[in-house]
Amino acid sequence: MADIQELSAANFDAEVLQHDGRVLVDFYTEWCGPCKQMAPVLEEIAASDDSVKIVKVDAGKEQQLAMQHEATMVPTFVLFENGDKVRATVGAMPKAKFVDWLNG
Repeated sequence: MADIQELSAANFDAEVLQHDGRVLVDFYTEWCGPCKQMAPVLEEIAASDDSVKIVKVDAGKEQQLAMQHEATMVPTFVLFENGDKVRATVGAMPKAKFVDWLNG
């Protein structure tokens, strides 16, 4: 089972922008209900899909990083491929719909 790593500004570039392959970044906050709702969905995807690395960033603690990636609301999910932003979406959604968005 793949763990979902918590990132900060210190390791974001190395873990996301310099990563070969797909990386899904979950910009969340501790107090966000929809963020908590999506947590088990992300854990299921991380455990079952080796084609995407899933990481999370606390947008409350890493405000500059969140603004840099246009994560002005939470949860915001940003998909990167080989360091390039592919697409983003905001808000909680059912797992099937989220997987469809992820695999676009």
